[in-house]
Amino acid sequence: MSAVAAPTVELGVTESAAEEIKKFFEGEEDLTNTAGLRVRVVPGGCSGFQYSLNIEEDSRQGDFVLDRHGIKLFVDMFSAQYLNGVVIDYTSNMMGSGFTFENPNATGGCGCGTSFSA
Repeated sequence: MSAVAAPTVELGVTESAAEEIKKFFEGEEDLTNTAGLRVRVVPGGCSGFQYSLNIEEDSRQGDFVLDRHGIKLFVDMFSAQYLNGVVIDYTSNMMGSGFTFENPNATGGCGCGTSFSA
């Protein structure tokens, strides 16, 4: 019998994204040390899927819990298949500022940068 490797997810966060995420955490009151950022993919957007970021008090059963730059990231099993290899960045320019997602799994996208197809 061969052992089956447990599924994993690799999700990157740049230093600039980590700094912005930490600012959000500092703005929240009464967060426990179990709190983290839920990173997920939800159906919708103009290309089929869109990214969602939310601060949550704790992980859920079945979540992947990752630590990036001292920030806990929670990823559910559904989202993990679309987020593996993704790098979250934070950019600021003349057009505005916000989180961007570099997704090597995406087969298409749209101009807004928050929607993709796989």
